[in-house]
This record gives sequence, C-alpha cells and structure tokens, in this order.
Amino acid sequence: MRLLNKIIKKIAFPFSVLIILSFLSSCGIYAPSDARKVSPNSGERVKKNLEEGKGMSIGKMMKGGSGGTSYQFASSNPMWRATLEILDFLPLANVDYSGGIITTDWYNEGTSLDESIKITVRFLTNEIRSDGIRIIVHKKRCTLDQNCKITKISSTIEQELQVAILKKAILFEKEYSKTKKKFKRSELK
Repeated sequence: MRLLNKIIKKIAFPFSVLIILSFLSSCGIYAPSDARKVSPNSGERVKKNLEEGKGMSIGKMMKGGSGGTSYQFASSNPMWRATLEILDFLPLANVDYSGGIITTDWYNEGTSLDESIKITVRFLTNEIRSDGIRIIVHKKRCTLDQNCKITKISSTIEQELQVAILKKAILFEKEYSKTKKKFKRSELK
C-alpha cells in the first residue's frame, strides 16, 4: 500500500503540473479589437448587437424565440442585392451567399467569337465599403482548333463594376433605412 501511494504521488505532481501548463498555454495573447469598428458608446454597441441578432433578448426568450440567433437572408444584404442587379444581364454559374461568392458563366458580347470573359465577385464583408468586395475578371481566348487559354486580366471593368455595385448598395441601404423608420413609426402608433 505504501509503495502504491509513493507511485501515485510521483505521478500526480507531474501530471497536475502538465494540466496547469496546458490551461495557461491555451489562454493566448490579448488581441484588442479594431477601434474604428467599435463604438465608444456602450448603448450604441448594445443596440447594434441586438439589431444583428447577437446577444440575448428577454422579449425573444419569452415569445419562444431563439434568443440570440438571427438568420440574414441574401435579400437583406445591400451589397449582395446590388451585385446581383448589376450582373443580371450575365448568366450566373455559381451563387453562394454563405460562402460570399458570385461567379458568372463565360460571356461573349458577340463582337469577337474567340473571346469570352468570366467575372467573380468575392464578398469580404457585409459592410458597404470599397474594400468589402473583390472583383476578378478572367478572359478566355480560343483558337479555331478549340485550344483555349484563360488569363486573369486587370482592366477598367473591375473598377467600373465596383463603383456601380457600391452606388447601388448605398441606394438599397437608404431604401431599407427609410422603410425601417416607417415601420418603427407605425409600431409606435
């Protein structure tokens, strides 16, 4: 029995030290949030979090709501809606809202039968910002023997599309804000 107690004591100390060190190493280094995105006013932060569906609401819990879960549909995202409206003349090959990507199919205006373009829009954020989307244009050039070469091109199309999408998204956001204000006023009456 004494031998067993000695063995347990010898094993317990290193084992407990290992557990404590693993907890301490998992804490990580403090990473402050971006001050440009966080409002110094706590009331505004709370309001924004509740609008985005973050946090808990006693009212939602009493009504049987999901507490802090909120599902945002593509139709409520102004950047997404604006992009779809701007690219509505192109056939779409891939539209993935959860992945934040829209890819068109190869498009040929009919001016040159051997050249086509494909546009990919990647959403980096839901905010209406110039760095919130990335537009990539690929060009396909085929020879008569169906030997095709695809290259990524930098052209004015990228900048023109980005400006058009941002302008349209701002209009959608203003429209949404107006209807939201009207809805709140009608609730108060």
